[in-house]
Amino acid sequence: MIKNIIVTGGSGRFAKVLNETKSKYNFIFRSKKQLNILSEKSINKNLKYFKPDCILHLAGLSRPMTIHDKLLNKSIDLNIIGTSNIVKACNNGKIKIIFLSTSYVYPGKKGSYKENDALLPWNNYGWSKLGAEAAVQMYKNSLIIRACMTEKPFTHKFAFTNVKSNFIYHDEFAKILIKIIRQKGVLNIGGVSQSIYKFAKKNNKNIKKKKSKGELPLNMHMKLKKLNKLVKK
Repeated sequence: MIKNIIVTGGSGRFAKVLNETKSKYNFIFRSKKQLNILSEKSINKNLKYFKPDCILHLAGLSRPMTIHDKLLNKSIDLNIIGTSNIVKACNNGKIKIIFLSTSYVYPGKKGSYKENDALLPWNNYGWSKLGAEAAVQMYKNSLIIRACMTEKPFTHKFAFTNVKSNFIYHDEFAKILIKIIRQKGVLNIGGVSQSIYKFAKKNNKNIKKKKSKGELPLNMHMKLKKLNKLVKK
């Protein structure tokens, strides 16, 4: 039975949207000051006090993507070591972990990636998330979500016309997340497979067109067959 869920990175962009989403679960949002994922003492203190049934692990380093090249040690610390610390704490306390990974762990060359397809990240952010996934995979009471989501409204002034992805807005993602909390394994979550430009234009008719010349791989989209079956139940 899952009721109380600690959310790491509880002051982040997605966490704020999740906090406003109706749910039967008791989400306990913890900022990085309240729960330091690099401190086993801080993690264990939170687990002892709140006695959660599950940890939704959102904390980590994300944008800008170049930060994972410039601050390699920080990327490794927050995304790989921090996640490993959370996994160890969950293992010790027999607590479920839900880890928010990314579609960037897929190569981005052929598209339509299924959860059991071969993984080959195309940038250091993807590698840092795959490193974290390795630790989560070792613990069977877990769910890895390979997400493709963004803030609403779309934050950029331009969008790629030749890059196909599964972008979904945070509010839509939050509603899906609540439905699949009890699942285990690996799950792709995103929206309809389409160009990033087509996705962004729905809410911003003035968005400018641009073509990717190596900034993003052209076929990033995932298969969502597994997700669609779960959501329909």
